[in-house]
Order: sequence, then structure tokens, then C-alpha cells
Amino acid sequence: MEPNLKLETEKLSRSWLRHDAGWLNDYLVAGVEDPRLNLQSVFSRHFLIYALAGNQFEPLMEQEYRFAAAQNWFLELGSVVAEAEEMQALLHALRVGADNAEGLEIPRWVVKLFGALPAEACGVQVPNYLERLLTHSRFESGKILPDADALNLFAGLWQDALRKMGGEIASGLTCGNDSSRRPLQGMMTVLEPACGSANDYRFLEEYGLAGLVDYTGFDLCERNVHNARKQFPAVKFDVGNVFEIAAPDRAYDVSFVHDLLEHLSPEGLEKAVAELCRVSRRGLCVNFFQMNEMPEHVIRPVEEYHWNTLSMERVREMFLAQGFSGQVFHIGRFLREKVGATTTHNPNSYTFLLQPRRTG
Repeated sequence: MEPNLKLETEKLSRSWLRHDAGWLNDYLVAGVEDPRLNLQSVFSRHFLIYALAGNQFEPLMEQEYRFAAAQNWFLELGSVVAEAEEMQALLHALRVGADNAEGLEIPRWVVKLFGALPAEACGVQVPNYLERLLTHSRFESGKILPDADALNLFAGLWQDALRKMGGEIASGLTCGNDSSRRPLQGMMTVLEPACGSANDYRFLEEYGLAGLVDYTGFDLCERNVHNARKQFPAVKFDVGNVFEIAAPDRAYDVSFVHDLLEHLSPEGLEKAVAELCRVSRRGLCVNFFQMNEMPEHVIRPVEEYHWNTLSMERVREMFLAQGFSGQVFHIGRFLREKVGATTTHNPNSYTFLLQPRRTG
């Protein structure tokens, strides 16, 4: 490894090791970052499902996009709703199709979504989770605590939907009958750099995906790896470095990564992109929390790491130079177009879904 990247590695490692194990274990898995409702975590899971089974689960994916948007809207209510009576007023307004509850405006997309529930998708029933949220959630210290059953709804739905697919993988059969469904031969290998304390992997387990893939996660922080191994002792979690991934070329079918590349120097960013592309054979899902559609990166060193705003176009060019291209999603724009939601907790979040370009 080049000396400058080795020094950057040491600094990054120190910046994470200053946090205790308990904080790291809960980091990025609560509130708007909860992988059950964070759309970028939803995208990562859907990316794996597409890689396994093509588009046969698209109707259920569409339902989960709406679910994620509704859960985030519900969290936002905490700033304007403080009593159970107000929740009941909201519920009554939704039941009659109104967009106002005693002066509290309800977005039209929420009214429309409520009226479309319950629904059926991919052979499973999607109940009216908005009704459940408004009747079973509670208040504590002035904050809304969403109902746990409502939050965990899609974990159960995906377990049911994917159970049959697991049997098809085990028997080497194809998944479904239409031409877009890929043959499922053996276990798809998956890599997650900067996996944290199994931040997203724990939900691959809960959603029934973990048993369908051969997963490896690595993180620069030993405490994160310890936390991950403690939760899932049979899963491959290692201390590792995205500047020098310990794997041969094209060792993994697919890789996904969250909230990493903005924390690297420009040289580190180039190297990390090259390494991700080197080890990924079929595709990449790369999630960004700080990106914009501007001509150049804004580089911001902060103590011993970076907090950059990356140029969407410059990053796309980096992946293109490594032979990868595909779709780029601005999360806020995606929610507006798919669901009608007009706000998002992070207007700078983007997701890249990439495949190696065919040559010849």
C-alpha cells in the first residue's frame, strides 16, 4: 500500500476506535437511519434480490418503497403531534379521505396510500400499517415510538415471499418462469466493505435474505468487527481495508457499501472505487449520504478523516473508468416520482446501481 494511504488508514482507524463498542453497535440503525425504513438500506436488499431472482418481486418492492416513505412521514409527526388524541384525529381523517386533521395537514400521497391498503403483492398480504402505527404507537418523553410490529412488517413479508425461492436455490432450479428470472446455481457471494457492527447484515437475517447468499463483511474498526461477530458468530466478519481488499479479482458476485466514500481523501476515493470494481463480478450497490450534482468534489478534512460532498458526475466517471456503469438514483427524486413524497430526511443521498460494461 502506498505510504499516504497507509497513513490515511491509521487515521481512519483511530477516528473510529475513539467510540465505545456500545455506541458503534447502535450507530446508523435507529430513527431515520433504521435499515427497516431507510430507503438506501431497502435498495441494498432489493439489489440482492434482483441479483438472485430478476424482477419477479417488483410488486412487493414497490410496496416497500411506500412503506419506507410512510414510516419516515410518521417519524416527522413527532415534531407536531404530542398526544394520542391527535393521532386518533389523524386516523379519523385518513379513514374519511381527508387531508386535514384539526388543522394538521396530511400529505395527499399519505391519504392515497392509506386508501390503497391493505394490498396484495407477490402472494403476500400487506396490511394497513398506517392504521397500526396510528393506533399502537406510543409517546415517551415527548417523542413518538413507532409500533414495533408495524416497523417489522416487511421483515415477515419478505421471509414469506423468499421462503419458496430458498428451496429453489437449494435444488438448483430456476426462480419462476418468465425470461427475466435468472438461474440460481449455488450461493451468490456478497461482499460488504465498511459493514459496521453488522448494521445492515442484521436485517439481511431478519428479512430472510442471509440464508440465500454467501456473505462476507469487513470493517476497519476492530470494535465493529467484534460487535458483528458477537451477534453472528457463524458469519464471516473480518478486519479489512477498502484500500486493499483481501480477495482475488472478481472474487464476489456482488458488493454493496453504505456511507463510506465521502470519508476518504481524493486519493483514497480513487483507490476504493478501483478496489470495489476489481473484486465485484456482477454488480455494485453504492450508497452515498453526501453527494450533489455539481461539477467537482468539495473536499472537507475533519480531524483525522473527511466529510466530503462528492460530485455525482465525477464519481460516475470514476466507476466508468473501471468498467462499471448503470443507474444513479437521487433518493428524494425517487420518492417524489414513485410515491409522491415531497420531503426526505437527507436531500444529498444518492444510490448507484452498477454493472460491468459488456465489451466487444
